Amino acid sequence: MPVFKYSFKGYDPITHVRASGREVDFSPKAAREACTTIKGKLLPDAKSYLERVSEMKEALPLRRYNKEVGHRRQLQGFHSGAYPVKTVKGILEILNNLEANAGFKGMNTDRLQIIHAAAHRGLKVKNYTPRAQGRSSPSYNILTHIELVAKEV
Repeated sequence: MPVFKYSFKGYDPITHVRASGREVDFSPKAAREACTTIKGKLLPDAKSYLERVSEMKEALPLRRYNKEVGHRRQLQGFHSGAYPVKTVKGILEILNNLEANAGFKGMNTDRLQIIHAAAHRGLKVKNYTPRAQGRSSPSYNILTHIELVAKEV
């Protein structure tokens, strides 16, 4: 069983609270964009924003992975956007876990600010699809690690 560590340096168990999702099955590219967007926001604001994205009422801006992606008119400052529903719902579960951890520590969950949100590529699950003439084509599924750290402001 692997031992996972956080990439966040300077963790203080008294002032910080953290949660992670390891080897979850959703897109690492969409997770990176979602983590970049919610970093620096208050926890209730981040949760409401991700709920709006999962309901397809607001688009998630794509900063890095934006090639051949449709534009969204509601975005300000970024042209390309998407609605990664599966990824956003997974990050919402981790945010709920972060909120529960903060409640257990006795922190005020309305004043939590997300100071670290990171997505890393995880395990690559290899699979092969059989084709005609006895050939096969590879199809890989890349899992994702999500790390969230918040602090009461």
